[in-house]
Amino acid sequence: MVRYLPFAALLLLAGCFNMPGGDVTADGGSAKAVNGSIHVPAGAKSGEVGTVNGSIRIDDNATVESAGTVNGSVALGAHASAQSLASVNGAITLASGAHVAHEVGTVNGSMTLADGADVGGALANVNGRIALHDAHVAGGLRTVDGDIDVLGASRVEGGILVKHGGTSLFSFHTHKPRIVIGPGAVVQGDLRFEREVELYVSDKATVGPITGATAIRFTGPAPSG
Repeated sequence: MVRYLPFAALLLLAGCFNMPGGDVTADGGSAKAVNGSIHVPAGAKSGEVGTVNGSIRIDDNATVESAGTVNGSVALGAHASAQSLASVNGAITLASGAHVAHEVGTVNGSMTLADGADVGGALANVNGRIALHDAHVAGGLRTVDGDIDVLGASRVEGGILVKHGGTSLFSFHTHKPRIVIGPGAVVQGDLRFEREVELYVSDKATVGPITGATAIRFTGPAPSG
């Protein structure tokens, strides 16, 4: 079952509302805020970090158990690590060599993985571009209305699912998602599309079975369309 709401983040934030506002530096232990950002310094080790209105920045080589925000971005620095990352309204970025053991999820926000970034679970959103650059995702890519770029030597296990929003709260059909699997990329598992998409697959990419869309093959570094 695909979970588009980052429930782990909401549970983490449930105890935040009696916390004072203002920015917080987390250098050991857990850290929570309501109206403020959280910063985990380079090389630090922290527990759960969460805020309601604010961003979370985890610097290079730092470690956190989990990080979640409602309104704000989450940035995991180079070679930093976390068990899970989540946002409701905000982008999530993983720098070079960053590692997340389990899922990474946002509702409204882009998701970008740099070279060597690694996610052990699913990468899922509702709206926003998902971009992998020489990265690895073990649990598949999931979206409703987001574009997807799997570029360089990226490897995805668990396939790709573009889900039909249906008539539920998250029913977004504002544009046709554009899916690009670039040269050298590997997507193992089913590529399943429950709504109309534009699917471009390089002649030098490796992909699993495709249902719900017809792949447009292209040569060169990127599709011309």
